[in-house]
Amino acid sequence: MELSMLVVGLGFLLDLLVGDPHWLYHPIRLVGHLIHGLELLLRRLFPKTDQGELAAGGLLLVLTAGITSSVAWGLLFLAGRVHPYLRFGLEMVMCYQLLATKALKDETMKVYRALKEGDVEGARHAVSMVVGRDTAALDDIGITKAAVETVAENTSDGIIAPLLFLVVGGPVLGYFYKAVNTMDSMVGYKNERYLHFGRAAAKFDDILNYIPARLSAVLMIYASGLLRMDAGNAWRIYLRDRYQHSSPNSAHTEAVTAGALHIQLAGNAYYFGKLHEKPTLGDADRPVEYEDIRRANRLLYGTAILALTVFLFVKGAIIWVM
Repeated sequence: MELSMLVVGLGFLLDLLVGDPHWLYHPIRLVGHLIHGLELLLRRLFPKTDQGELAAGGLLLVLTAGITSSVAWGLLFLAGRVHPYLRFGLEMVMCYQLLATKALKDETMKVYRALKEGDVEGARHAVSMVVGRDTAALDDIGITKAAVETVAENTSDGIIAPLLFLVVGGPVLGYFYKAVNTMDSMVGYKNERYLHFGRAAAKFDDILNYIPARLSAVLMIYASGLLRMDAGNAWRIYLRDRYQHSSPNSAHTEAVTAGALHIQLAGNAYYFGKLHEKPTLGDADRPVEYEDIRRANRLLYGTAILALTVFLFVKGAIIWVM
Protein backbone atom coordinates (compact mmCIF):
# COMPACT_ATOMS: atom_id res chain seq x y z
CA MET A 1 0.00 0.00 0.00
CA GLU A 2 2.95 2.32 0.69
CA LEU A 3 4.25 1.60 -2.82
CA SER A 4 0.83 2.39 -4.29
CA MET A 5 1.01 5.83 -2.68
CA LEU A 6 4.46 6.39 -4.18
CA VAL A 7 3.22 5.26 -7.60
CA VAL A 8 0.33 7.73 -7.57
CA GLY A 9 2.59 10.55 -6.39
CA LEU A 10 5.14 9.86 -9.12
CA GLY A 11 2.40 9.58 -11.74
CA PHE A 12 1.02 12.95 -10.61
CA LEU A 13 4.49 14.52 -10.84
CA LEU A 14 5.04 13.01 -14.29
CA ASP A 15 1.76 14.54 -15.45
CA LEU A 16 2.86 17.99 -14.24
CA LEU A 17 6.22 17.63 -15.99
CA VAL A 18 5.23 15.97 -19.27
CA GLY A 19 1.53 16.58 -19.76
CA ASP A 20 -0.06 15.07 -22.86
CA PRO A 21 2.30 15.58 -25.83
CA HIS A 22 0.46 15.25 -29.14
CA TRP A 23 3.05 12.85 -30.57
CA LEU A 24 2.37 10.32 -27.79
CA TYR A 25 -0.60 8.02 -28.49
CA HIS A 26 -2.92 8.17 -25.48
CA PRO A 27 -4.55 4.90 -24.32
CA ILE A 28 -7.89 6.65 -23.79
CA ARG A 29 -8.06 6.95 -27.58
CA LEU A 30 -8.16 3.14 -27.64
CA VAL A 31 -11.06 3.27 -25.19
CA GLY A 32 -12.77 5.69 -27.58
CA HIS A 33 -12.26 3.29 -30.50
CA LEU A 34 -13.66 0.47 -28.35
CA ILE A 35 -16.77 2.51 -27.53
CA HIS A 36 -17.30 3.43 -31.17
CA GLY A 37 -16.88 -0.16 -32.35
CA LEU A 38 -19.19 -1.54 -29.68
CA GLU A 39 -21.80 1.09 -30.48
CA LEU A 40 -21.87 0.07 -34.14
CA LEU A 41 -22.12 -3.62 -33.20
CA LEU A 42 -24.80 -3.19 -30.53
CA ARG A 43 -26.96 -0.96 -32.71
CA ARG A 44 -27.05 -3.77 -35.27
CA LEU A 45 -27.84 -6.45 -32.69
CA PHE A 46 -30.62 -4.68 -30.75
CA PRO A 47 -33.96 -3.46 -32.11
CA LYS A 48 -34.25 0.22 -32.97
CA THR A 49 -36.80 0.95 -30.27
CA ASP A 50 -36.51 2.94 -27.05
CA GLN A 51 -36.25 -0.23 -24.97
CA GLY A 52 -33.82 -1.79 -27.42
CA GLU A 53 -31.54 1.24 -27.29
CA LEU A 54 -31.70 1.33 -23.49
CA ALA A 55 -30.63 -2.33 -23.36
CA ALA A 56 -27.88 -1.79 -25.92
CA GLY A 57 -26.57 1.22 -24.00
CA GLY A 58 -26.56 -0.74 -20.76
CA LEU A 59 -24.54 -3.52 -22.38
CA LEU A 60 -22.17 -0.92 -23.84
CA LEU A 61 -21.53 0.32 -20.30
CA VAL A 62 -20.84 -3.16 -18.94
CA LEU A 63 -18.60 -4.22 -21.83
CA THR A 64 -16.58 -1.01 -22.06
CA ALA A 65 -15.92 -0.66 -18.34
CA GLY A 66 -15.28 -4.41 -17.97
CA ILE A 67 -12.91 -4.72 -20.92
CA THR A 68 -10.97 -1.55 -20.06
CA SER A 69 -10.40 -2.41 -16.40
CA SER A 70 -9.66 -6.07 -17.24
CA VAL A 71 -6.98 -5.07 -19.75
CA ALA A 72 -5.43 -2.72 -17.17
CA TRP A 73 -5.40 -5.53 -14.58
CA GLY A 74 -3.99 -8.02 -17.10
CA LEU A 75 -1.14 -5.74 -18.18
CA LEU A 76 -0.15 -5.09 -14.57
CA PHE A 77 -0.36 -8.81 -13.75
CA LEU A 78 1.87 -9.76 -16.69
CA ALA A 79 4.35 -7.00 -15.87
CA GLY A 80 4.52 -8.25 -12.29
CA ARG A 81 5.27 -11.77 -13.49
CA VAL A 82 8.22 -10.44 -15.47
CA HIS A 83 9.67 -8.23 -12.71
CA PRO A 84 8.28 -6.15 -9.81
CA TYR A 85 10.13 -3.06 -11.09
CA LEU A 86 8.46 -3.43 -14.49
CA ARG A 87 5.05 -3.48 -12.80
CA PHE A 88 6.01 -0.46 -10.70
CA GLY A 89 7.06 1.48 -13.79
CA LEU A 90 3.97 0.49 -15.75
CA GLU A 91 1.69 1.39 -12.84
CA MET A 92 3.33 4.82 -12.58
CA VAL A 93 2.87 5.47 -16.31
CA MET A 94 -0.76 4.34 -16.16
CA CYS A 95 -1.42 6.73 -13.26
CA TYR A 96 0.20 9.55 -15.22
CA GLN A 97 -1.93 8.82 -18.29
CA LEU A 98 -5.17 9.11 -16.31
CA LEU A 99 -4.43 12.66 -15.13
CA ALA A 100 -4.74 15.80 -17.25
CA THR A 101 -3.56 18.74 -15.14
CA LYS A 102 -0.82 20.04 -17.43
CA ALA A 103 -2.71 19.17 -20.61
CA LEU A 104 -5.74 21.16 -19.48
CA LYS A 105 -3.59 24.13 -18.58
CA ASP A 106 -1.58 23.97 -21.81
CA GLU A 107 -4.64 23.79 -24.07
CA THR A 108 -6.49 26.64 -22.36
CA MET A 109 -3.37 28.81 -22.21
CA LYS A 110 -3.32 28.63 -26.01
CA VAL A 111 -6.67 30.41 -25.85
CA TYR A 112 -5.21 32.93 -23.38
CA ARG A 113 -2.21 33.72 -25.59
CA ALA A 114 -4.36 34.12 -28.71
CA LEU A 115 -6.71 36.54 -26.91
CA LYS A 116 -3.77 38.47 -25.47
CA GLU A 117 -2.41 38.92 -29.01
CA GLY A 118 -5.83 40.02 -30.29
CA ASP A 119 -6.23 36.90 -32.44
CA VAL A 120 -9.93 36.19 -31.83
CA GLU A 121 -10.17 33.66 -34.68
CA GLY A 122 -7.17 31.76 -33.34
CA ALA A 123 -8.72 31.83 -29.87
CA ARG A 124 -11.98 30.43 -31.28
CA HIS A 125 -10.08 27.57 -32.86
CA ALA A 126 -8.08 26.89 -29.69
CA VAL A 127 -11.15 26.86 -27.45
CA SER A 128 -13.02 24.60 -29.91
CA MET A 129 -10.43 21.91 -29.09
CA VAL A 130 -11.46 21.77 -25.43
CA VAL A 131 -15.21 22.52 -25.32
CA GLY A 132 -18.28 20.85 -26.77
CA ARG A 133 -20.28 24.00 -27.56
CA ASP A 134 -20.35 25.82 -30.91
CA THR A 135 -17.56 28.40 -30.97
CA ALA A 136 -17.78 30.03 -34.42
CA ALA A 137 -19.84 33.01 -33.23
CA LEU A 138 -18.21 33.55 -29.81
CA ASP A 139 -16.68 36.95 -29.06
CA ASP A 140 -13.64 37.39 -26.81
CA ILE A 141 -15.76 37.33 -23.64
CA GLY A 142 -17.62 34.20 -24.75
CA ILE A 143 -14.32 32.52 -25.62
CA THR A 144 -12.84 33.42 -22.24
CA LYS A 145 -15.89 32.13 -20.36
CA ALA A 146 -15.80 28.87 -22.32
CA ALA A 147 -12.12 28.35 -21.45
CA VAL A 148 -12.59 29.19 -17.77
CA GLU A 149 -15.63 26.91 -17.54
CA THR A 150 -13.81 23.95 -19.07
CA VAL A 151 -10.90 24.42 -16.63
CA ALA A 152 -13.38 24.53 -13.74
CA GLU A 153 -15.45 21.54 -14.82
CA ASN A 154 -12.47 19.38 -15.76
CA THR A 155 -10.76 20.10 -12.47
CA SER A 156 -13.22 17.54 -11.11
CA ASP A 157 -13.64 14.86 -13.77
CA GLY A 158 -10.21 15.30 -15.40
CA ILE A 159 -8.01 15.49 -12.30
CA ILE A 160 -9.60 15.16 -8.85
CA ALA A 161 -11.99 12.28 -9.65
CA PRO A 162 -9.40 10.05 -11.40
CA LEU A 163 -6.86 10.93 -8.70
CA LEU A 164 -9.32 9.81 -6.02
CA PHE A 165 -10.02 6.52 -7.81
CA LEU A 166 -6.28 5.97 -8.30
CA VAL A 167 -5.57 6.47 -4.60
CA VAL A 168 -8.42 4.13 -3.63
CA GLY A 169 -7.93 1.34 -6.18
CA GLY A 170 -4.89 2.01 -8.34
CA PRO A 171 -4.86 2.08 -12.14
CA VAL A 172 -7.49 -0.68 -12.49
CA LEU A 173 -10.12 1.39 -10.69
CA GLY A 174 -8.78 4.51 -12.35
CA TYR A 175 -9.28 3.06 -15.82
CA PHE A 176 -12.72 1.81 -14.82
CA TYR A 177 -13.67 5.38 -13.97
CA LYS A 178 -12.06 6.80 -17.10
CA ALA A 179 -13.89 4.31 -19.33
CA VAL A 180 -17.24 5.42 -17.91
CA ASN A 181 -16.31 9.09 -18.15
CA THR A 182 -15.21 8.66 -21.77
CA MET A 183 -18.48 6.92 -22.59
CA ASP A 184 -20.42 9.81 -21.10
CA SER A 185 -18.48 12.30 -23.23
CA MET A 186 -19.14 10.25 -26.39
CA VAL A 187 -22.71 8.96 -26.00
CA GLY A 188 -24.16 10.79 -22.98
CA TYR A 189 -26.02 13.42 -25.01
CA LYS A 190 -29.73 14.18 -24.69
CA ASN A 191 -30.31 14.30 -28.44
CA GLU A 192 -32.27 12.06 -30.77
CA ARG A 193 -29.39 9.67 -31.39
CA TYR A 194 -28.27 9.15 -27.79
CA LEU A 195 -31.24 9.99 -25.55
CA HIS A 196 -31.88 6.29 -24.83
CA PHE A 197 -28.66 4.63 -26.00
CA GLY A 198 -26.44 6.87 -23.86
CA ARG A 199 -28.63 6.99 -20.76
CA ALA A 200 -26.89 4.20 -18.84
CA ALA A 201 -23.45 5.74 -19.37
CA ALA A 202 -24.67 9.22 -18.43
CA LYS A 203 -26.45 8.06 -15.27
CA PHE A 204 -23.56 5.87 -14.10
CA ASP A 205 -21.11 8.70 -14.75
CA ASP A 206 -23.30 10.91 -12.54
CA ILE A 207 -23.11 8.28 -9.79
CA LEU A 208 -19.32 7.90 -10.02
CA ASN A 209 -18.80 11.68 -9.98
CA TYR A 210 -21.28 12.45 -7.19
CA ILE A 211 -18.69 12.43 -4.38
CA PRO A 212 -15.69 13.66 -6.45
CA ALA A 213 -17.60 16.71 -7.73
CA ARG A 214 -18.47 17.85 -4.22
CA LEU A 215 -15.06 16.98 -2.84
CA SER A 216 -13.44 18.90 -5.70
CA ALA A 217 -15.54 21.96 -4.89
CA VAL A 218 -14.54 21.91 -1.21
CA LEU A 219 -10.86 21.44 -2.07
CA MET A 220 -11.11 24.25 -4.62
CA ILE A 221 -12.57 26.60 -2.00
CA TYR A 222 -9.67 25.87 0.36
CA ALA A 223 -7.18 26.22 -2.50
CA SER A 224 -8.65 29.59 -3.44
CA GLY A 225 -7.96 30.79 0.11
CA LEU A 226 -4.38 29.53 -0.03
CA LEU A 227 -3.93 31.36 -3.34
CA ARG A 228 -5.30 34.62 -1.88
CA MET A 229 -8.48 34.48 -3.92
CA ASP A 230 -11.88 35.12 -2.33
CA ALA A 231 -12.64 31.84 -0.58
CA GLY A 232 -15.57 33.37 1.29
CA ASN A 233 -17.31 34.42 -1.89
CA ALA A 234 -16.43 31.08 -3.50
CA TRP A 235 -18.25 29.32 -0.63
CA ARG A 236 -21.24 31.66 -0.87
CA ILE A 237 -21.67 31.22 -4.62
CA TYR A 238 -21.12 27.47 -4.30
CA LEU A 239 -23.94 27.09 -1.80
CA ARG A 240 -26.24 29.25 -3.93
CA ASP A 241 -25.50 28.03 -7.48
CA ARG A 242 -24.15 24.47 -7.25
CA TYR A 243 -27.39 22.93 -8.55
CA GLN A 244 -28.02 25.41 -11.36
CA HIS A 245 -27.05 22.96 -14.13
CA SER A 246 -29.24 20.08 -15.27
CA SER A 247 -26.39 17.70 -14.41
CA PRO A 248 -26.18 16.99 -10.67
CA ASN A 249 -22.40 17.41 -10.69
CA SER A 250 -21.12 19.83 -13.33
CA ALA A 251 -22.01 23.15 -11.68
CA HIS A 252 -20.13 22.56 -8.42
CA THR A 253 -16.60 23.54 -9.43
CA GLU A 254 -17.85 26.13 -11.93
CA ALA A 255 -19.79 27.86 -9.16
CA VAL A 256 -16.71 27.89 -6.92
CA THR A 257 -14.56 29.33 -9.71
CA ALA A 258 -17.11 32.04 -10.47
CA GLY A 259 -17.21 33.00 -6.80
CA ALA A 260 -13.45 32.93 -6.27
CA LEU A 261 -12.87 35.15 -9.33
CA HIS A 262 -15.93 37.40 -8.80
CA ILE A 263 -17.21 36.78 -12.33
CA GLN A 264 -20.33 35.32 -13.90
CA LEU A 265 -20.06 32.07 -15.86
CA ALA A 266 -22.37 29.74 -17.80
CA GLY A 267 -25.60 31.04 -19.35
CA ASN A 268 -27.03 30.22 -22.77
CA ALA A 269 -24.87 28.38 -25.30
CA TYR A 270 -25.23 26.72 -28.69
CA TYR A 271 -24.53 23.00 -29.13
CA PHE A 272 -24.70 21.43 -32.61
CA GLY A 273 -26.51 24.53 -33.87
CA LYS A 274 -29.21 24.42 -31.19
CA LEU A 275 -29.57 27.01 -28.43
CA HIS A 276 -29.50 25.57 -24.91
CA GLU A 277 -30.83 27.95 -22.29
CA LYS A 278 -28.90 27.60 -19.05
CA PRO A 279 -28.84 29.72 -15.90
CA THR A 280 -25.78 31.73 -15.00
CA LEU A 281 -23.36 30.96 -12.15
CA GLY A 282 -21.92 33.66 -9.94
CA ASP A 283 -22.36 37.42 -9.94
CA ALA A 284 -21.04 39.84 -12.55
CA ASP A 285 -19.04 41.83 -9.99
CA ARG A 286 -16.61 42.75 -12.77
CA PRO A 287 -16.30 42.05 -16.52
CA VAL A 288 -14.78 38.76 -17.63
CA GLU A 289 -11.25 39.24 -19.03
CA TYR A 290 -8.73 36.92 -20.64
CA GLU A 291 -6.55 37.02 -17.49
CA ASP A 292 -9.29 34.93 -15.85
CA ILE A 293 -8.05 31.94 -17.86
CA ARG A 294 -4.65 32.23 -16.19
CA ARG A 295 -6.30 32.70 -12.79
CA ALA A 296 -8.50 29.62 -13.33
CA ASN A 297 -5.40 27.58 -14.13
CA ARG A 298 -3.69 28.77 -10.95
CA LEU A 299 -6.74 27.55 -9.08
CA LEU A 300 -6.61 24.26 -11.01
CA TYR A 301 -2.99 23.61 -9.97
CA GLY A 302 -3.58 24.66 -6.39
CA THR A 303 -6.59 22.36 -6.11
CA ALA A 304 -4.77 19.43 -7.72
CA ILE A 305 -1.75 19.70 -5.41
CA LEU A 306 -3.97 20.12 -2.35
CA ALA A 307 -6.03 17.08 -3.39
CA LEU A 308 -2.95 14.89 -3.79
CA THR A 309 -1.67 15.99 -0.38
CA VAL A 310 -4.99 15.34 1.35
CA PHE A 311 -5.67 12.01 -0.38
CA LEU A 312 -2.21 10.60 0.35
CA PHE A 313 -2.30 11.87 3.94
CA VAL A 314 -5.65 10.16 4.55
CA LYS A 315 -4.48 6.93 2.93
CA GLY A 316 -1.25 7.06 4.92
CA ALA A 317 -3.21 7.53 8.14
CA ILE A 318 -5.41 4.54 7.28
CA ILE A 319 -2.33 2.40 6.60
CA TRP A 320 -0.76 3.49 9.90
CA VAL A 321 -3.93 2.64 11.85
CA MET A 322 -4.22 -0.75 10.16
